[in-house]
Amino acid sequence: MHYFIFPSQDTWISSGSNKITGETFTDQNFGRDQILEIKKEFFNRTFDHHTRALVNFAGTGFNTLSQSIVDGTIPSDAKFYLRMFEAQGNSDMSADYKIAVQPLSQSWTEGTGKFGDRPKNTNGCSFDNRSNPTGGTAVPWANPGVTVLNVSSSTQTFSNQSPDVNVEITDMVNMWLTGQEENYGILVRFNSTQETDSETFGHLKFFSRNTHTIYQPKLEVRWNDSSFDSDSTGSLNT
Repeated sequence: MHYFIFPSQDTWISSGSNKITGETFTDQNFGRDQILEIKKEFFNRTFDHHTRALVNFAGTGFNTLSQSIVDGTIPSDAKFYLRMFEAQGNSDMSADYKIAVQPLSQSWTEGTGKFGDRPKNTNGCSFDNRSNPTGGTAVPWANPGVTVLNVSSSTQTFSNQSPDVNVEITDMVNMWLTGQEENYGILVRFNSTQETDSETFGHLKFFSRNTHTIYQPKLEVRWNDSSFDSDSTGSLNT
């Protein structure tokens, strides 16, 4: 069986700046964009900056999921998968790369910005801040680019295939369900040194929860609901 919930928040963040104007992207919010971008930008053929995506399934949907496990509607041995779907326009991809998925250790605010906003919108989370309300005080991440837990990370390896993300995060979700850690959502990025090297290339685009399509990210639950009746009689031909 399959069961799924959609995000309560998602956005992407950038560590770079505009090479023409010099304006930084690190405090800019992209929370209302229809596309989540995980990319590596190069300047003069040298790595310049990277971007990351944040997805959070906490909220009503996750609470309903938790209750369904408690009451036995969904078995306790169910598996959980993060699904993100490719948007047209992915480019400059290396044949082989890895995507890392890690649990966030701090809360954040999706925000109201878009990449094309002029002037830029800083209301919400960014590479520098986990929240920055209009007229209020910015709250920075403990570490720029978001702060993650050093537990329950997952990796998906891609080799000449569709960039759709379909990675198991069962340990991570169970950690939230049991209250071992708070559910602040997920960071999705290029893996380890690939995120900043000059050998791996990629401009990945995924539909966000603000898309007008049916392909927004989702947390998918899978389990085997087949059964075998040991009391039934019958025989098979040789």
